[in-house]
Formats: sequence, C-alpha cells, structure tokens
Amino acid sequence: MSAEQLAEVSDLFVVVTVLLYLFSMIAFALELAFGRVRANAPAVPARRPVAVGAGSGGASIEPAEPAEPAEPADSAEPAGVEPPRWAAMAGVAGLALGWLGMAANLAAILTRGLAVERWPWGNMYEFVVAICFAAVAAFLLTQLRYNVRFLGAFVMVAAALGLGFAALLLYTSAGPVVPALDSYWVAIHVSAAILASGLFVVAAASGGLYLVRGDGLSRLPSRADLERVAHRAIVVAFPLWTFAVIAGALWADKAWGRYWGWDPKEVWSFITWVAYAAYLHARATGGWRGRPATIIQLVAFACLMFNLVGVNILISGLHSYADV
Repeated sequence: MSAEQLAEVSDLFVVVTVLLYLFSMIAFALELAFGRVRANAPAVPARRPVAVGAGSGGASIEPAEPAEPAEPADSAEPAGVEPPRWAAMAGVAGLALGWLGMAANLAAILTRGLAVERWPWGNMYEFVVAICFAAVAAFLLTQLRYNVRFLGAFVMVAAALGLGFAALLLYTSAGPVVPALDSYWVAIHVSAAILASGLFVVAAASGGLYLVRGDGLSRLPSRADLERVAHRAIVVAFPLWTFAVIAGALWADKAWGRYWGWDPKEVWSFITWVAYAAYLHARATGGWRGRPATIIQLVAFACLMFNLVGVNILISGLHSYADV
C-alpha cells in the first residue's frame, strides 16, 4: 500500500475503534445497571495503645496505623433479589468488545506509523489516539488479575470521547514532523508519558466513582476497593511519569541546548508530577485515606489534562509545534 492508502486505513481503524468502544461501554453499563448489588464495607477504626493491666508490668501497644477497610461480601445482595444472568453475560460481551476495540486501536497506530515512516505520536492527534489505547490496555490488563469490570463503562466512554475529540478537532494529515521531533527520544520520552497517562485515566475513573458512591447498597464496589484500584494504578504510573519528565529534560538538552527552560509544557508537566507526588506522600506518610486523598488525585488528573490539551491549544511555547 502507498502512504496515502495506509493513512486512510488508519483513519478507518479509528472509526471502527470508536464504535467498538461505544458498544463495549453499553455492555458494561448494562451489567453495572442490572448486576449484583454490594454494600459499602465500613472502615475499621485505627487501633490505639491499650494498657494490659497494672500487674502486667507494662502495656501492650497495638499498631496505630489505620487498617484497610474490610472487603465487601457478595452476601450484601438483598434477600430475594438475584441479578439476571444476562447482566453477567453483558459484562463478558463488554470485555470481548473491549479487546476487539483495543486491537483496532493498535492497528490504527501501526498503520499510521507505517504511513508516516516514524513513531506515530508526533502531534496531538496521534498522541491522543495512543493515550486512548494505553487507557483501555491498562484497564483490560488489570482485569486479567483483578475484577475491575465496574470501571469498563467509564474507561470505554472516556476512550471513545477521546478518539472522537482527536478525530474531529485535532486531526492532522499524515506527514513528516519538524526536525526537533525527528529523534529516537520520541520512542523514550513520549512512550513513557503515554503509558503513564493511560494508567492515570484508570485511576481517575476509579476516583470519580469513589466520590459518587453512596453509603448504602450500590452496584459499585465498596469505596475501599475503588480507592485501592486508583492507588495501585498511580503507584505504577508515577515512576513512568517521573521517567518521562527526566527523559524530556535530556531531550531538551539535545534539541535546544538546555535541560530546563520554563516552557509552559515543561512547567505543567512538573506541576502534574508535584500533584501526584503530593497524593502519594499524603497517603503514605500523612495517613490520608478516602475523600481527601481522592480529591488530591483528581486535582492531579486535572493538571494532567490541562497539560495535555490546554497547554497545547491555549498557550504558545516551544512545544507548540504539535500541529494544534
């Protein structure tokens, strides 16, 4: 195929991916709407030092760290109410459609790369397409080990909207990039940023559900499970984002002769790093759990989104070459 034909095939794969993600989202939403009802497991209060007795010659000090909330039990299903079997089947169909959509998403990226004969994330359109793939891949690969199907509807709709936004407002015809982007650092710096961003999307979806999850029975998992999923995703994503920032500084030195120049993209990448570091620090050393920690990570995600979209569209800088 010629480069023009490969580019057209890539665009077609993007359309197919959007449709598959939307169908997957509908299937997951049906399972979530009609599936099993769960209780919100209460948090176990922190244990305090307790004196054993005057004759014991001392005191028994129990750990003061707050314990993890108990796991929700399937027995939280209201008596006499059984979810229909088709609801679980809808969840399985959502997974199958999700895997097909991810394969189509990957095909769109590969054919775009073959059309332009370079790493296919040299502009905002290509970058967003890759982030959508990373977000869905992070969700589906996590599902292989943990049951996180409750996130499916939200991750899929985010990926579908992201691809639609990229195709309608950010689309750039296949072609070469400016010399500053024609470097092996694209495969290092941008790839790490894409992987981290995909994981941050999964964490944000879980954090958003945490905030809307009520205290009583719900078809969502317990808040403890939602917070645990978000925390694990960020623990993996944060080192990747750290590496991306460092690799970006090394690339800047090679391209522009300095490691740091307070360009808007550099500044907001660092702000995003600080925000996620604050979340991890507060949760690890301050003992923050629940709503405060979730709000911090969602603020960090907002910084990430502004760095991705707002900086490129609203603020001019050295990174404005991304064809926006």
